[in-house]
Amino acid sequence: MPKMKTNRGAAKRFKKTASGGYK
Repeated sequence: MPKMKTNRGAAKRFKKTASGGYK
């Protein structure tokens, strides 16, 4: 997980990859 822990709104724009990370 990238360092956007404080910005959860940004995480919604990213699709979770098969490896469990965000691209």
